[in-house]
Amino acid sequence: MPGLDLHDVDVKAFFAEIDKCEGDVFLVTDEGDRLNLKSKLCQLIGLTSLIEGGKIGNAHLECQKPEDETKLFRFNIFGKKGE
Repeated sequence: MPGLDLHDVDVKAFFAEIDKCEGDVFLVTDEGDRLNLKSKLCQLIGLTSLIEGGKIGNAHLECQKPEDETKLFRFNIFGKKGE
């Protein structure tokens, strides 16, 4: 499954985009863990170790639906302006 690498993302805006996704969105760690970011608990657990200064340092995402990956790709490139 193709994925998306995120860099220097505004966490609050990122979670708002995740909430708009129709399918599951997984954060894949370097250790191979897959955390479903549609779950608020997984958001807290999975991103706590990645957050530096209120922004996500680096993360790899995998989306269940291609249109969600497109949406998050645009967000990653353009931020909120991509809507």
